[in-house]
Amino acid sequence: MSTVIDVHTHMLNDRWLELILEHGGRYTCKELGGQRVIHMDGAPFMTLMDPMFDYAQRIKDMDDAKVDIAVVSLTCPSVYWGGEDISVSTAQVMNDDMANQQATYPDRIRYFATLPWQYPEKAVTELTRACDEKGASGVFVSANVSGMSLTDELFIPIWDEINRRGLPILVHPAAPPGVGDMDMQRYNLVASVGFMFDTTLAISRMIYDAFFERYKDLKIIASHAGGMLPYIVGRLDFCHQNMPPARERIEEPPSTYFDQIYFDTVTFRQEALQLCVDVAGTSNVLYGSDYPHNIGDMKGCLSRVDALSADQRDAVRGKNAERIFGF
Repeated sequence: MSTVIDVHTHMLNDRWLELILEHGGRYTCKELGGQRVIHMDGAPFMTLMDPMFDYAQRIKDMDDAKVDIAVVSLTCPSVYWGGEDISVSTAQVMNDDMANQQATYPDRIRYFATLPWQYPEKAVTELTRACDEKGASGVFVSANVSGMSLTDELFIPIWDEINRRGLPILVHPAAPPGVGDMDMQRYNLVASVGFMFDTTLAISRMIYDAFFERYKDLKIIASHAGGMLPYIVGRLDFCHQNMPPARERIEEPPSTYFDQIYFDTVTFRQEALQLCVDVAGTSNVLYGSDYPHNIGDMKGCLSRVDALSADQRDAVRGKNAERIFGF
């Protein structure tokens, strides 16, 4: 079997937790069902799982699941809180820790750099430090940055530098703006539905905004199998064909740009994974697990990959990731 590389998998550390509890504002931590849970505006948002803080346990779990390499990242709400100094210092805390863990487990751990996106000059400085001094393999960003679209002009300097370096970038959902108005704070609908919406909207906006025309060397990884993108790609094309505003910035159909987008395997039905592979193409799908979230599943996600045809399986397990990360 080919090498297995997990491109959607998360880690935290104790200092990050201390900082968000002290400076996170709308983010608090409460006990719920015997577990520590980060709350956003008083509603449950993210369960803190013990393996998020324990790399030794992570390695054991990777061994058990037969995962060879993990490209770890922070998760939402990232470092988009606390003001400039706190955001910058928290990003540095995460990058330093992940770099240290990469040095401790050089054959098993790689990482996506965390950046203070709201502060572009500082973000570019931290990107340079993380890549040139700390060995980062890519960049992590939320699908919205405190409500701002990733195509916002504020972020141009960051995208310019990421594109120049040709880095893979994991676009990961956060709570989409307006979750309260949409009554998403009950039943954990933010996680089950809101996250899918956030990623879908972010990547769709990039496509229609001609983002992939401007940044031809980006390697965007759309989390959770691209949200709803594989399912609605025909609708995106049909709207482009029949609605003039959808053609304002791009001449080609939206599906044209799927060649520049990669999709992970964090979906929980074989039929959904097969649809993603069929729509995106075998070469643009990467194994991911969302471990160690309570809805992460290293073994299940890998078993669905292994149920693909042989040529699809080996590419998705790790060969595609080896190619785009240069491992």
